[in-house]
Amino acid sequence: QVQLVESGGGLVQSGESLRLSCVASGSILEIYNMAWYRRAPGQGRELVAIINEAGVTNYGDSVKGRFTISRDNAKNTVSLQMNSLKPEDTATYYCSARVRPSGLRFALDYWGQGTQVTFNS
Repeated sequence: QVQLVESGGGLVQSGESLRLSCVASGSILEIYNMAWYRRAPGQGRELVAIINEAGVTNYGDSVKGRFTISRDNAKNTVSLQMNSLKPEDTATYYCSARVRPSGLRFALDYWGQGTQVTFNS
């Protein structure tokens, strides 16, 4: 069983920064892509950022230049540094990872439970 657990959400104001973290645990043989998605109220799911095993990254257009994704392969963690936050960044943020569990020949996509980022207007 593989689990992803996010942390770091909270209440923010315009221009502030916040760092989200996600740790993968369980019987993990290998982790491929790791990513952050978000879902704003009344909106669909949006890719925020993705990073592969080699550290190559890609970002959604709305966060380019403000957010930075990073990972620590030794600790099975992925982080999202969010700077210059805007009200439209309000959303539930989900960590996702493509993981090959021990005992399987293929990888599966796993999701965390989500962490809320809310603007204090």
